[in-house]
Amino acid sequence: MGLKQAIKSIDAFPRAEDHLLQKTQSGAFVSIVGLIIMASLFLHELGYYLTTYTVHQMSVDLKRGETLPIHINMTFPSLPCDVLSVDAIDMSGKHEVDLDTNIWKLRLNNHGHIIGTEYLSDLVEKEHAAHNHDDEKEHHDDLDQKLHALGFDKAAENMIKKVKQALTNGEGCRVYGVLDVQRVAGNFHISVHGLNIYVAQMIFGGVTQVNVSHIIHDLSFGPKYPGIHNPLDGTLRILHDTSGTFKYYIKIVPTEYRYISKEVLPTNQFSVTEYFSPMNEFHRTWPAVYFLYDLSPITVTIKEERRSFLHFITRLCAVLGGTFALTGMLDRWMYRLLEVLSKPNPRGILQ
Repeated sequence: MGLKQAIKSIDAFPRAEDHLLQKTQSGAFVSIVGLIIMASLFLHELGYYLTTYTVHQMSVDLKRGETLPIHINMTFPSLPCDVLSVDAIDMSGKHEVDLDTNIWKLRLNNHGHIIGTEYLSDLVEKEHAAHNHDDEKEHHDDLDQKLHALGFDKAAENMIKKVKQALTNGEGCRVYGVLDVQRVAGNFHISVHGLNIYVAQMIFGGVTQVNVSHIIHDLSFGPKYPGIHNPLDGTLRILHDTSGTFKYYIKIVPTEYRYISKEVLPTNQFSVTEYFSPMNEFHRTWPAVYFLYDLSPITVTIKEERRSFLHFITRLCAVLGGTFALTGMLDRWMYRLLEVLSKPNPRGILQ
């Protein structure tokens, strides 16, 4: 008996007899509110446990011999596709002009709607040229005589006539695709540099007439992962009554994203600064949009992780236990307050 009594003496949850318990409306109200709060907190903690979080780690970049993918999607509303070229050069000395592998150009009308691609077969080009409007024939004849006098061959003459007509119609161009370049510092730019300088001079008349206004829909250096932010996406640069060269200085940070499923996604993120250099008729270079990039020697690893079940249980006990204790205190306070308010006033009884 002594042992049983000793065990009972350390009971932290003594129970009262049922006939000594009193149930009240205030207690029922507090209990309902407490259950609602505990259910809400439980669902919140469960969602918190099931969601993943990311851990960032940094290390020295040890990759060698890999290529760097550059995803571009840009619109030039004031330049036809025939004059635009994508050129790339890197520190290894590799220089490519007017890249067309994995790069596409879509012709746009003055409202920004697609009207065709630049890549048409020679047959289609000839058919298109044969069906020009009659009211343009006289103008083209005059232009032919002028071009012949300047010594341009037939291909250059056709090119100039086509581009001048496109400029008159307000055509633009959308350039998109993927560039695979060496994993070294370099730059790529979109400009009219692919044209012969005399052809360009004949088309535009001078550097101040080349409008490199552009919209960057997407520029990235690899696949996208959850939460990535490419700072140039949605960039809008429109020039009015001026011309010049845009330069974007980009610092690329190699990145690995490790999913909770252990899948690894190699990609890159970047930061950028921007500079615009206006031009006048005395400049000897043509306006362009440059993207000058360099790679960081540090790679960032982003890992998805999930919180431990023990952490979930600990938080759950703390939240539910605290809510239960608080509702118990609130119930006692409300009961005592109601008891004081409902207790008869002794002075009123004596009177």
